[in-house]
Amino acid sequence: MSITQDQVVSIHYTLADDAGEILDHSAEGAPLAYLHGRGNLIPGLERELTGKSAGDRLRVKIPPADGYGEYDAALVQRVPRRALKGVADLRVGMRVQAQTAQGARTVTVTHIIGDMITLDGNHPLAGKNLTFEVQVAEVRSATAEELSHGHVHGPGGHHH
Repeated sequence: MSITQDQVVSIHYTLADDAGEILDHSAEGAPLAYLHGRGNLIPGLERELTGKSAGDRLRVKIPPADGYGEYDAALVQRVPRRALKGVADLRVGMRVQAQTAQGARTVTVTHIIGDMITLDGNHPLAGKNLTFEVQVAEVRSATAEELSHGHVHGPGGHHH
């Protein structure tokens, strides 16, 4: 069975940046399961997996536009520490929820200078080329419940 819209796909993967540093990987022995064509993976990786079958291996380089987007400097802002009241032990690298004009957004604390905090609303992988080593472990039809919920249930998915 090849990977098409609404198939449940299980993959083993390793994600590296341009320097070859491993950024993420599937759990040892436990593949990641996702519902294909529903936006559960970045667009470039879904496109590359379309048509593949169980047992296939691929190495793909995904540019930012097909990954987590280009880096947007407009998503970086400096705020006074009091804007993050209720966040104890604030430190660089910390991810916090912030209220923005677009609603709640997860941001990363990138600098703390005195009372001013710099927050970056970009995804941590925005602007980066992403190299995936993928092995397709399994492809199966989705259940009616998975289709109605838009994600996989059971091992490797939600609601275990």
